[in-house]
Amino acid sequence: MIQFLDRRFQLRSNGTTVRRELMAGLVSFVTSVYIVIVNSAILADAGIPVQAGMLATIAASFAGCLLVGLWSNTPLIIVPGMGINALFSYTIVHTMGLTWQEALAAVFVSGLLFMLVAFSGLGVRISAAVPHPLKEAISVGLGLFLTFIGLQKSGLVVSHPTTFVALGDLGSPQAIVTMATLAVMLILYIRQVSGSFLIAIAAGTALAWFLGIVKPASAAAGVSLHETAVVVGALSFERLWSLPFWVAAFSLAMVIVFENLGLIHSQTASFGRPETYRRAFQATAVSSAAAGLLGSSPTVSAVESSAGIASGGRTGLTAIFAGLLFLGSYFAVPLLQSIPDSAIAPVLIILGSFMLSSIRAIPFDDFTEAFPAFLVAAFIPLTYSIVDGIAFGFIAYPLVKLAAGKHKDVSITMYIIALLFLLYEILQAAGR
Repeated sequence: MIQFLDRRFQLRSNGTTVRRELMAGLVSFVTSVYIVIVNSAILADAGIPVQAGMLATIAASFAGCLLVGLWSNTPLIIVPGMGINALFSYTIVHTMGLTWQEALAAVFVSGLLFMLVAFSGLGVRISAAVPHPLKEAISVGLGLFLTFIGLQKSGLVVSHPTTFVALGDLGSPQAIVTMATLAVMLILYIRQVSGSFLIAIAAGTALAWFLGIVKPASAAAGVSLHETAVVVGALSFERLWSLPFWVAAFSLAMVIVFENLGLIHSQTASFGRPETYRRAFQATAVSSAAAGLLGSSPTVSAVESSAGIASGGRTGLTAIFAGLLFLGSYFAVPLLQSIPDSAIAPVLIILGSFMLSSIRAIPFDDFTEAFPAFLVAAFIPLTYSIVDGIAFGFIAYPLVKLAAGKHKDVSITMYIIALLFLLYEILQAAGR
């Protein structure tokens, strides 16, 4: 079996082992499994029953991880995207008036449009048209975004009515668990202990149980598969020829194309195999279309994939094992809920620091390159939206080039991309 896995996933040539890949898959799963609970809650606001939303989220994650693992042999974790799920529920359903069944059809069509881009020369052309500093800025923005999420989850940063954010109570049990877990994680990682992230998460969870932040749980979820399966294949094409349907489909398509473009470029570069980008991009496109059939909002390459990569994941075996764990998670939702945010937050904080290294590739001596990159890096965490952060930088890029008399530095494709993002932001503003 080990020899078969070695041949199928090229483990030896990628400098990894079965054990390391499985450990990385487990870390990726543990850091991203919160999506099962969060996504189902957001889908519920669109009218999808919570338990049905859980099934759809799990099924979409399993299918996405399987696709990317087998097709691209990369350790990326594919899950329903945060932010896109809000676009699905609050804009497409609540504001534009589509039913959740019609919104699922829009997800499916947007996935087909994504596939058209990914499997044609258009995907390569778009990737080549995006300036390198903007791509690197996406990595920086994602790193800051991950750090901000981790600090929020930890209680180290809290909301404030005047300054918006402030330092939390360092004496609270949640903050104590976070800082203790972070210290353990840093020591183990620096000393190159295998499975350092997972060991620290387990230690942090045990400490949280001891302090009474959460209680251990072991009971099965106890949900009916028959009741939750009603969402699968429930998409409706009744309004296929209406304007709201196509506005929804094109909005979704643009978000998932550019969000995945940025994420996958950053992630494949981080483990030293940028040549796998195209196949990973294609697998994610197929997964996005499948999400609509399975009853979920679109899928993306999870930011938390970086946790598995940092734990040594280098091949598709990491993604497939994480996918299998997602499949099994349907029967263990209470157990997953007993892993506290304070044990997960340190992983996100450390990952954020890793991703900031991309800032070295941004040419700060050229303002026309640096300023749009700065907007991307700043707006992703500060707007709490990957796509809005990308949009502002991409719109600014041709503007500053034109102002500097460097219009020839911008390709026709980049001008079109900027206009599409401008149209997207206008539609978003009109829908609010």
